[in-house]
Amino acid sequence: MSTRNIDPLKVAVLKHIRNLIDCLVNIKDESGEFLMTLEDGRVIDTKGWNDWEWTHGIGLYGLLKFNEITGDKDAISIALKWFKQQFEIGTTKNVNTMSPLLTAAYLHEAGHADYFVHLDSWAEWVMHDMPRTEEGGLQHITYLVDNYQQLWDDTLMMSVLPLTKIGLVLARPHYIEEAKRQFLLHIKYLQDIQTGLWFHGWTFDGRHHFGKALWGRGNCWVTIAIPEFIEMLKLDEKDGLRLYLVNSLVAQIDALVKYQDPETGLWHTIINDKTSYLESSATAGFCFGILKSLRLRLIPKEERYVNAAKKAFQAVIANITPSGELQKVSFGTPVFDDIEGYKQIPLTSMPYGQSLALLALTEYLRVFML
Repeated sequence: MSTRNIDPLKVAVLKHIRNLIDCLVNIKDESGEFLMTLEDGRVIDTKGWNDWEWTHGIGLYGLLKFNEITGDKDAISIALKWFKQQFEIGTTKNVNTMSPLLTAAYLHEAGHADYFVHLDSWAEWVMHDMPRTEEGGLQHITYLVDNYQQLWDDTLMMSVLPLTKIGLVLARPHYIEEAKRQFLLHIKYLQDIQTGLWFHGWTFDGRHHFGKALWGRGNCWVTIAIPEFIEMLKLDEKDGLRLYLVNSLVAQIDALVKYQDPETGLWHTIINDKTSYLESSATAGFCFGILKSLRLRLIPKEERYVNAAKKAFQAVIANITPSGELQKVSFGTPVFDDIEGYKQIPLTSMPYGQSLALLALTEYLRVFML
């Protein structure tokens, strides 16, 4: 067979992707440092693959996206196996454990499995029983903390996108209307009108942004979620909500282009603070979001946007080890009252780092190599 038409970069990217997936499902917490002990005695493994937390939800979504573009059956098999095991065990409902239901909704829609009872149960919980802030925002309740009256930028990815997709799959338009309202409310209280970037959190209890952190990975969830939401709902180009979301997205991406590290292509964990460390998982999320925004024509195909995405792609590639581990990934991060707290978060391989890199490389493959 002739090899003249084989693109060596495409081959290399596919190899990186398969290594990322292998590392994703085989990551282990050898030291126990990243185990989460709950009040009832349960121990949640946030680093390993065989547990249920937002870290795994993002990993599952990465597998789904890779399958969408390449038809890779192993990616779906891994996801189906995870759901079989975890649905049998069950977990506590919170803003983060909702995240795997996004992939579950897609798998259910495609006929890979019947997850109706799970989709119905979790979405109804979000609609009627999930704690709310003033103005009806989804309170960022987690395994360990209620986060009373708090909105976090993570919530759009972890709970609002799953609610949206379940609304589409189960033909429940009131879910979709609620998701639209949550996007508008989170933009209202979390996007910084001066920079265009997003604060990590807002509380109605005292009405402030804590340490006013423009945190990298929190911002990347928004760069991902807005294009996903627009595409999911097939919003028309003249749709008022779409225009509002695109304005928000463009303001953020313009700021990201400004703050990208020119030498490495990475972003700092506090985006506008050069004394904070450079971080890979946020960079991968920004890479995916900017690329998808270009593909959906939410931003013009201008050199500054294309170059930012390509530099981010190269930065992600540069931080993947031969075994498929994405390095320079910050551990799960709460909202801090000061910037220094973010700088002290340790770096370690995590499922969401693997999957954000997987999303970035898969989108790059779709935009430039198909």
